[in-house]
Amino acid sequence: MDSNRRREKILATIRTKDGPIKGTDLAKIFNVSRQIIVQDIAILRAAGENILATPQGYLCPFSSSSTIKKTIACHHRADEMFDELAILIDNGAKVLDVTVDHPIYGEIKAMLMLNSRKDLVDFINSFKKLKAEPLSSLTGGVHIHTIEVEDESTYEDIILKLKKEGFLVEEE
Repeated sequence: MDSNRRREKILATIRTKDGPIKGTDLAKIFNVSRQIIVQDIAILRAAGENILATPQGYLCPFSSSSTIKKTIACHHRADEMFDELAILIDNGAKVLDVTVDHPIYGEIKAMLMLNSRKDLVDFINSFKKLKAEPLSSLTGGVHIHTIEVEDESTYEDIILKLKKEGFLVEEE
């Protein structure tokens, strides 16, 4: 199979999956190295395809008109990351990303796409295994999440719980 045909099939595979698909899984499907998959994804993105790389794998997002996207500013220590994300997920939010405002680089964003407690546990375990630091360590713990919720009431409940735990950054 030539590279153009492989990229078409990779894109079709990502689009038809219900959730993210790992690069290693794509490499097995197409009998190439993971590095070839990474290059193919880069070429597809450069061609304008909306492919997101998340901790769980690659996906093509679709916009649901029945949900509401909100941004929230949070602040916490690295060891409180699980607690903050658990509040969001356990109360009905999908955590789409995290953004920090770096003094030199400006806005730095990472896709999270955390939907469930399992996603959260896997994400935290990866952090521990790699001894990684959260992006918010660059900004003293301050960061922004984009979340997706079903309705305003769900969002308001989440805001109250974040305030109660001291995680919400509020206007002074």
